[in-house]
Amino acid sequence: MIAQNDIRAAYARIQPHVRRTPVIRANGGDFGVPLDRPLALKLEFLQHTGTFKPRGAFNNLLSRAVPGAGVAAASGGNHGAAVAYAAQRLGHKATIFVPDVSSPVKIARIQGYGADTRVGGARYADALDACNAFIATSRALSVHAYDAAETVAGQGSVGLEWEEDAPGLDTVLVAVGGGGLIAGIAAWYGRRVKVVGVEPEGSRALHASLEAGRPVDVTVESIAADSLGARNTGQLVFDIARQNVDHVVLVPDDAIVAAQRLLWDRLRVAAEPGGAAALAALTSGRYNPRADEKVGVLLCGANVDLNKLAGNP
Repeated sequence: MIAQNDIRAAYARIQPHVRRTPVIRANGGDFGVPLDRPLALKLEFLQHTGTFKPRGAFNNLLSRAVPGAGVAAASGGNHGAAVAYAAQRLGHKATIFVPDVSSPVKIARIQGYGADTRVGGARYADALDACNAFIATSRALSVHAYDAAETVAGQGSVGLEWEEDAPGLDTVLVAVGGGGLIAGIAAWYGRRVKVVGVEPEGSRALHASLEAGRPVDVTVESIAADSLGARNTGQLVFDIARQNVDHVVLVPDDAIVAAQRLLWDRLRVAAEPGGAAALAALTSGRYNPRADEKVGVLLCGANVDLNKLAGNP
């Protein structure tokens, strides 16, 4: 299990390599949410590579021995970009496996960081299988997107910063793919703050696992599948979530698209679907806060195809 001291140690390790992202206050009424207090929006999409992922990537590469074969990772796109970026900055080779569903924007970003990028398979699970086969023969270091203590501790530094910059929150809303991010944030806050997960209705690995009482496989079909598309959370994420996550809400894809448009209209933030999912829990009414509740929302990714955000085919 990950403790606060693990997260503090990870943050000390990665701090020279990551950005401390800001928290801004926004009127809930601007998003149709009746709140007496402003929302505390953590702008983690301002992180290097456009998502929170470099935190876990750097913690892996700085706390483990990297062989001559370099590092390898499977990803829907964002984790791969983060591993490629961290490897480039630290002088290591990187081989990244992504599925066919990955956005061309994200694939181009991975390639731009100099990684050997291999595209194939329908979903993230297929890319993970290909990555594991490569690691078995090459002996490259595996950097898992979520089911690794180093990854979770690195992502937990989001919670550390959030609490320092927005103390006294009652609730934080966090999008869930494989669950490394929410596991890290929940490990940081524990039960002092209500941590609520948000998943698409068509990609509900954590919700299904908590219902079943164990990690289970789910089918994945969502507009956010390239970032919130894990088939199974794994045991580590499940154990932390069962202890420290209050509950998980499910949002439909059309609510995610609506939240993307609201973020652009109200804040001029270009969020990818996974990056807008947490806000969608509020704007769709799937999470209904008390009027006096102090709510934080994590905006975690901005690797979006701008043509799609504009509503073009």
